[in-house]
Amino acid sequence: MSILKQRFISKFFINNGLLLIYLLVFFSCKNETKTSEIPSVIKVPENMIWVEKKTFLQGAKDSDRFAMDREKPSHYVTVDGFFMDITEVTNVQFKAFVEATGYITVAERPIDWEEMKKELPEGTPKPHDSVLRPGSLLFNKNVNALVNMQNYGQWWTWKIGANWKHPKGPGSSIEGQEDFPVVHVSYEDALAYCKWANRRLPTEAEWESAAQGIQTDAIFTWGNNSKVLNEKANTWQGQFPIKNEPLDGFEYIAPVKSFEPNTIGIYDMSGNVWEITSDYFHVDYYKAVSKKKMILNPKGAISSYNPDNPYAKERIIKGGSFLCNASYCASYRISAKMGQSPDSGSDHIGFRTVATPEMLSEIK
Repeated sequence: MSILKQRFISKFFINNGLLLIYLLVFFSCKNETKTSEIPSVIKVPENMIWVEKKTFLQGAKDSDRFAMDREKPSHYVTVDGFFMDITEVTNVQFKAFVEATGYITVAERPIDWEEMKKELPEGTPKPHDSVLRPGSLLFNKNVNALVNMQNYGQWWTWKIGANWKHPKGPGSSIEGQEDFPVVHVSYEDALAYCKWANRRLPTEAEWESAAQGIQTDAIFTWGNNSKVLNEKANTWQGQFPIKNEPLDGFEYIAPVKSFEPNTIGIYDMSGNVWEITSDYFHVDYYKAVSKKKMILNPKGAISSYNPDNPYAKERIIKGGSFLCNASYCASYRISAKMGQSPDSGSDHIGFRTVATPEMLSEIK
């Protein structure tokens, strides 16, 4: 849905004066004390792993030549221990949730124009009903030439009928792809799954703590050596987005566990699919939070701010995907992040969950 929004927003782009309004945002770093060690009465949940309490450098590293302004300045944070899924939520796991609850994802529902226009500039005209039909974003594999690398609409297309069960649109299915990450899911869909599974989405800080593994200031989940990228993650090789040379063994999305895990046994935190977190995406958040002397269990900004998409309440996505390439975003780095509208999905966005000992101890 976000590709539709972006087309509308481009016609009603706000001026610099109005942008100042969005800069008046307050931040929150509420702390919550957790248990740093696994209580003896808690059994490690299936397909999860314990991430120990640690202090690490969050944000851009000095030697990272691809670091973006929204990843700066780096700052030390302490995150208490928690359990995390060793892989992204897979098709078979999400299917079990849907069969148990009857849940219908956002991409499968009729589009509510009254809700959609709340995240668009006032006065945006309603598009034709033929456009406002359920679907999701697909990567356009037929791009032959590019005019402007900033115009991402060149390699995205809105596909009516695309959803988690039909990842390539009508006629496609997930049969034989049970161990692939579920895609075409939104923030709302991920929250619904978490509620059913007694889990929650990770904060950005928790996500980075897990991605670091036993490290505390690495650029990548495996360390700082960018030359081994093709051995470590499913990303784009070749000229993005025109030609992909699958040197890593996969042209597009890959099954989970197709690459080695990081140093604590978590798979695919670099590349393959972006992963939804609970934090709001605010491009200036680090500039405010880095002024604090001690940052314990940060929960992120209290509101979203993205000058390129000012009307959406975006959430942070982490890890990059099979589309990430050094010539465009290099988002397979631990500190990299993007904003995602809460009602939007695509064929390269999924999620994984976390749980705390307190959550698990509440199960009767």
